[in-house]
Amino acid sequence: MKLRIDGVYHHGKKENEHITMTVLEDCELHYYLVMDTTYRDDGKISNVMRHVKWLPTRSAKKGDRISLWTKKGTDAVAEVDGVTWHSCYWNSNAAIWNDDGDAAVLFEINSWKTTRAK
Repeated sequence: MKLRIDGVYHHGKKENEHITMTVLEDCELHYYLVMDTTYRDDGKISNVMRHVKWLPTRSAKKGDRISLWTKKGTDAVAEVDGVTWHSCYWNSNAAIWNDDGDAAVLFEINSWKTTRAK
């Protein structure tokens, strides 16, 4: 995996809630998605995924940082103190990480196929 989730911050507060990630190797962000889930009573991760966010079609370099915000906004790239930040927005109307037991799951998907329901 070429990205790492560093943390979920200000959970439960839609306007400040965000995840930060670090780019570990040069990569294409659109091969990654983040999902919200929780833990089961036995302490294992649940297989119930509640929210899904594909990262934007954009190249990222090793050392770049990503901030994925819950609130509405426009994806952008900016340099801050010599670090390239890729700001992405879920554009949600409500907090996603609203429970203490929530978990952010990062998936790397290099290939996929869609089939339209008929």
